[in-house]
Amino acid sequence: MSEYKAEVVWQRGNQLFTDNRYSRGHEWKFDGGFSVPASSAPSSVPLPMSVAENVDPEEALVAALASCHMLFFLSFAQKQGFIVDHYQDYATGFMEKNERGRLYIARIELRPATCFSGEKMPTKEQIDALHHLSHEHCYVANSLRADVTIIPE
Repeated sequence: MSEYKAEVVWQRGNQLFTDNRYSRGHEWKFDGGFSVPASSAPSSVPLPMSVAENVDPEEALVAALASCHMLFFLSFAQKQGFIVDHYQDYATGFMEKNERGRLYIARIELRPATCFSGEKMPTKEQIDALHHLSHEHCYVANSLRADVTIIPE
């Protein structure tokens, strides 16, 4: 089995902390030395304690699903002899309350738009089948409780 690791780093600095007005800005560190500035979402913790331009966990979850789906789509399209020139997804996650009244990402909509070239062009049905197959194999989708809808553009 594989393992995937991330390091999450936050520091108080000279902030008081006990007044609950501390910055939620932090950093995600990944293998290879790549870092991503992260924060709580401004919808969860108001500005200026959140950092609006940083990635928040909810956005990252939506992006991880969309990215995983795309990678499987590209692989399956290639194996079926299609040439994908461009793939862009306009993914959206929707926060709702669960049966215990707790907020969670209940639904995620993927809206992938693809452009193909070459002699072998997929039909709408083949594109839909590629998306279905990609969703079935996506590790992130298989890990989520959220309902995922794929609406090809």
